[in-house]
Amino acid sequence: MPQQTPAELSFFVAPPFDGYLLRDFLARMGVSSGLARQVKRAGGFFAADRPLRTCDRVAAGMTVRFALPPEPPTTVAAEHIPLRIVYESAHAVVLDKPAGMAVHPTLNYAGGTLANAWMGLLEERGETGVFRPVNRIDCNTSGLVLCAKNAFAAPLLAQSAEKWYLALVQGVPPEEKGVIDAPIGRAPGSIILRCVCDEGKPSRTEYEVVRRCGPYTLVKARTLTGRTHQLRVHFSHVGCPLAGDDLYGGCRTDIGRHALHCGCIRFTEPASGETVQAESPLPADMAALAENVTGI
Repeated sequence: MPQQTPAELSFFVAPPFDGYLLRDFLARMGVSSGLARQVKRAGGFFAADRPLRTCDRVAAGMTVRFALPPEPPTTVAAEHIPLRIVYESAHAVVLDKPAGMAVHPTLNYAGGTLANAWMGLLEERGETGVFRPVNRIDCNTSGLVLCAKNAFAAPLLAQSAEKWYLALVQGVPPEEKGVIDAPIGRAPGSIILRCVCDEGKPSRTEYEVVRRCGPYTLVKARTLTGRTHQLRVHFSHVGCPLAGDDLYGGCRTDIGRHALHCGCIRFTEPASGETVQAESPLPADMAALAENVTGI
């Protein structure tokens, strides 16, 4: 059942927060200073229908409530494209993006994107909202994209989200379990290519071998830094480019795109504080190349 974005939030003041300034209490509840300013302009904060200023003190037993400010207008067109939802709550949604679909409309991908599909789904439901992804993946990378449904949830999800990828690499990585620690920067003369270089930004990737698959190795990897093309560059750097990734030395004989899939996202649900883990199995093209390895 779809979970609509709440129009109003409320927070109960527990005894440990008795006497806090409202602005400090809100910060402890995860309300960013930017959102607090928007709320002040849009309608303000209330307790038992009494308006509160951010410099007022809250008392134990009080319930602070406020309306979320209206979402900014969006130029993303609604398109009715099939969309797989892995998880959804009032504050977060995890979408499973197929390879070949861009996340956002761009000059090269004016439509048919994940953003268009999400706006189309909202239209079908009779809901309003915007597309607010917390993580982004390349057009030809498949897998999970975590999105915030409101301005309150966005920074909290961004802070707590952890992502794991499954990749099919050519050859065998240097260790069964290891860390690739190599700075990444722009390749000379290119606005797209990245490379390992001394002047690059610090970049770290954790990985472990899941299974050997003939000439390929299925690995599970996590980026500890968020550099463009990080996994693709790092595995190429250690002599194991991703299958299908001809941009970084991979071969397209067995698969027509770089074999990378965001298979797991773990995050803290903003409303409850509970840990949520969403998973997506290997897509058909990667599963076939990995000799139909399942249950990962």
